[in-house]
Amino acid sequence: MAPKLPRAFAALALCVALSACSSIRVERTTKTSGTFRSRAWAFTFLSWDLPQTALGRARENAADTRLVNMQVDRVRVTPDWGWWNWIFDIVSVRVATIEGTWGFTGEEGEAAAASPGSTTGSSSSRAASR
Repeated sequence: MAPKLPRAFAALALCVALSACSSIRVERTTKTSGTFRSRAWAFTFLSWDLPQTALGRARENAADTRLVNMQVDRVRVTPDWGWWNWIFDIVSVRVATIEGTWGFTGEEGEAAAASPGSTTGSSSSRAASR
C-alpha cells in the first residue's frame, strides 16, 4: 500500500502542472485591428479549480495582451453537459476558449466624425473663447 502513495501524489502533481497551460493566438487583419483566440485548461478536483477556473485563466490571458477595444464574440467551456456539469466538479479537466476581435477597423471613426459639436481644444473652441 505504501509504494502506491508516491504514485498517487506524482499523478496529482502532474495533473496540477498540466492544468496551468494556456495559449493565445493574435492575428492582424488591418494595421489597427485583428482577431484573437485564447485557450486555457484547468484541473478540477472536488469543485476546486487548479490553478483557477479555465474561463478566468483564458480571460486573463487575453487581457494580458493589452489590445485595445477587445470584443469577445464567442466563449466555450468544454466539457459542458448542462445540468450534469456537477459530475465534472468531482474530477475533470476543463478547457475554455475565448474568441473575438480587437482594434479599430475605421468604421468606428465614421460614426464619431458625424456627431455634431467640437471637442475641447479644437480650433473652433479656441476661436470662440477669444
